[in-house]
Amino acid sequence: MADMMEYKCPACGGAMEFDSGTQKMKCPYCDTVMEIETFQKLQKEEAEKTSENEESGIWEAAGNGEWQEGETKGMRVYSCQSCGGEIVADENTGATTCPFCGNRVVIKGQFSGSLRPDSIIPFKLDKRAAKEAYHLHLKGKPFLPAVFKEENHIDEIKGVYVPFWIFDAEAKADASYHAERHRIWRTGNTEYTEHEIYNVRRNGSIQFQHVPADGSKKMDDALMESIEPYDFTEAVPFQSAYLAGYVADRYDVDVDECIRHAKRRMKASAVDAITNTVQGYHAVRIMKSSAKVTKASYQYMLCPVWLLNTQWNGKKYIFAMNGQTGKMVGNLPLDKKAFHKYVITRGTLIGIVIYAIMWALFMI
Repeated sequence: MADMMEYKCPACGGAMEFDSGTQKMKCPYCDTVMEIETFQKLQKEEAEKTSENEESGIWEAAGNGEWQEGETKGMRVYSCQSCGGEIVADENTGATTCPFCGNRVVIKGQFSGSLRPDSIIPFKLDKRAAKEAYHLHLKGKPFLPAVFKEENHIDEIKGVYVPFWIFDAEAKADASYHAERHRIWRTGNTEYTEHEIYNVRRNGSIQFQHVPADGSKKMDDALMESIEPYDFTEAVPFQSAYLAGYVADRYDVDVDECIRHAKRRMKASAVDAITNTVQGYHAVRIMKSSAKVTKASYQYMLCPVWLLNTQWNGKKYIFAMNGQTGKMVGNLPLDKKAFHKYVITRGTLIGIVIYAIMWALFMI
């Protein structure tokens, strides 16, 4: 059974949380506020006292039920030291909340050793901001079903520290292009067109800093890329106290797989960058391109994301908000009847206008 780390308020004993507004530890029950470093020191002292007074005992199982082979694969059971309740989570869960007493706990073993993040971007926006961003995301959508707005509710909203591999690298790109430039002029009744054909070559290098690659299989890569960018200047050295009150998963996509994904992004961006320098032509077509990533380095980082889950008409919809910048993304359902009605109505009106203009021209 894994060790668990709890964040009890030294004043009232309640479960403390990391407050995104003050960037400090705060107790929601007595409003005690403490610096991260001070709280970590108190936690360490308390843990040392607890270890000195622990008792051990042997208990025998009253039943004889056993898990079948493979039945518990990927599952872990943790015991809440506050109420004694058991918490079931998957093998990648690093921080969670006890469903019985609401105590915020961090599973220490999941972030130790080589799995310990190098840095973390703390949450700056709270749950209220995530809800406001979600409702704002619904506004101005003319084909969003009215029933979705009226009956839809947020089934689940949670703050998640998503594991990312962050890459710094240099990329060199080389490309050749077919480019055209044309000129048209008229002399008397004759029109002339001149076509100029060019073979264009470009090469160069570009520096990339803090290119993120989602390290969790649970998260949709496209969704995570859509809420970029993060301000990495606000990243701080990892301390487990930042996880209090949030969910945190360790990575389950290894760095080698993420390197391949990051390389594809960097190579495509490098080719796009040199392509943007091919200017002054009326038409440009890329003929051949290549890119190579060199001088690469990486680090393991946790980034803040608010996830909102909703259901409508039997389908699930997931929305994500950058917990640092507030950027919200997520797909919305389409009211097909409203859309078709709009198209038919608009088409009819345009047809009437065209008919009226043609009739007027005919009468003239």
